Amino acid sequence: MQLTMSRVYVVPIVILCLNQSRFFFSIVAAVLFILASITDYFDGYYARKWKLVSNLGKFMDPVTDKILVSSVLVFLTFLGFIDPYVVILLTVRDTFIGGIRAVASADQIIIDAKPSGKWKAGLQMGAIPALILGKSYHGQYEADFFNDLFLRVGQIGYVVLWISSILSIVSAIEYYNIYKNGVVKK
Repeated sequence: MQLTMSRVYVVPIVILCLNQSRFFFSIVAAVLFILASITDYFDGYYARKWKLVSNLGKFMDPVTDKILVSSVLVFLTFLGFIDPYVVILLTVRDTFIGGIRAVASADQIIIDAKPSGKWKAGLQMGAIPALILGKSYHGQYEADFFNDLFLRVGQIGYVVLWISSILSIVSAIEYYNIYKNGVVKK
């Protein structure tokens, strides 16, 4: 459970680092975000390996992911790094999925994480550090090789974030259809 909760514990540190104007703090924020994202994999791996899978863990794992990703995305919007539309779309999707899962649970239908949702999360967790590094470095130095490099990294992160947003719509439809078909089968 501590591995799961570590994603929540790191959020204030990442936000504080992003609030600094020096590129060094952006590197720290990106690295911490990456490390927190990696815990998602290890958390599930060790829970299955050591047979420590629990209902609380199944509930908290996606919640802590959303706290980590949503908090950083909101702050990146505040910094002007991304459009608010992508944050609104992802927040609405996550709220919708949370509602579907809650209703499904009440109807005794279990909806596990689906590949489309996992891909969405993976793309987000890759795009966010790219955005942090790309947007933080850009404009620091004129006619600099790294300026061009980080500009490209930030642009790639931006595109990948939008791809994850489109995939989030696909996964929301998938989750809804799973619930709807599960209710019909009962």
